[in-house]
Amino acid sequence: MNMIKLRNKYFSLLFNKRSFSVLIIALLLLISSFIVSLTLGDRYISIPKVISVIFGEGEKIDELFIQAFRMPRIIIAIFAGISLAIAGAVLQGLVRNPLASPDILGITGGAGAAVVLFLAIFSDNRTNQLTVSIKWLPLAAFIGAIISLVFVYAFAYKDGELKPLRLVLVGVGFSALAQSTTSFFMIIGPIFRATEANMWLTGSVYGANWEQVKIITVWTLVFIVLALSFIRHINTQQLGDEVSTSLGVQVEKNRLILLFISTALVAGAVAFAGAIAFVGLIAPHIARKIVGASYGALIPISGIIGAIMVLVADTIGRTVFSPIQIPAGVFTAVIGAPYFIYLLFKTGKR
Repeated sequence: MNMIKLRNKYFSLLFNKRSFSVLIIALLLLISSFIVSLTLGDRYISIPKVISVIFGEGEKIDELFIQAFRMPRIIIAIFAGISLAIAGAVLQGLVRNPLASPDILGITGGAGAAVVLFLAIFSDNRTNQLTVSIKWLPLAAFIGAIISLVFVYAFAYKDGELKPLRLVLVGVGFSALAQSTTSFFMIIGPIFRATEANMWLTGSVYGANWEQVKIITVWTLVFIVLALSFIRHINTQQLGDEVSTSLGVQVEKNRLILLFISTALVAGAVAFAGAIAFVGLIAPHIARKIVGASYGALIPISGIIGAIMVLVADTIGRTVFSPIQIPAGVFTAVIGAPYFIYLLFKTGKR
């Protein structure tokens, strides 16, 4: 009985009836997008055949197309979208600024630069293969993201406090610096990696495989669970540092932990899906308009919306313009850039 009460209490912290209904609808949309995406490509596979393959009863040719080519790419797109959206939601809550997102604050750029440097250093020109395991790629992205975050926060602090608008402006400047650094690493690296890195930097899950799926799945799930465990602290910090401190919250300690979690989520996404722009900005805003500002519902629903955004963008990119592969980041940027300008204008009027 005590376990049931504890479970119900934790569930009520996350969802009310309305937000739970929204969660179910969002999950159904994600599952529908997942199945539809599996049907589309150079070879069309009907939905009944896709479902048969999922349950291990499909034809061999359909299994090849779905399990070898489409499913790894789709799963990575989903986890990348979840990671970027949740990281964006956490960052917006921490700095109490609607403009905060991993790409705007320079975190994505730093992770991208580190990954390109990793590819440049550990590529064998003779075999066109990496000389170390790809399992180290998220760690390289994480180190780059952490370095970016440290520099951005160091320059954003003024007069003993963090200025939200100053943080955004410093982040935009550092993003430009990271892009320049990335271009330099591409030039000094192997030629065959430059083209690959260029598409990847736009935000692409082309060439995904099951080894990458295993790594990003474990990496993402670990840090999602950590983010969910800090929901109450994020909600409290919305009241401001002074109020949070008066309630006994260790503001700076929790802020550092949450920054670590959001940075790790971004690193995992960037390592395998590239620098997909604006997902961390848009998805939390959509979720907030639907379920409100409580992070119990905001974090999971932001994640699902982010997953749908990246999945749909990648599906369009690999099907509509076939045989040309258009990176998913192109489509998220087309939507995200005007929305960012709108938010900047709206924030500036306050």
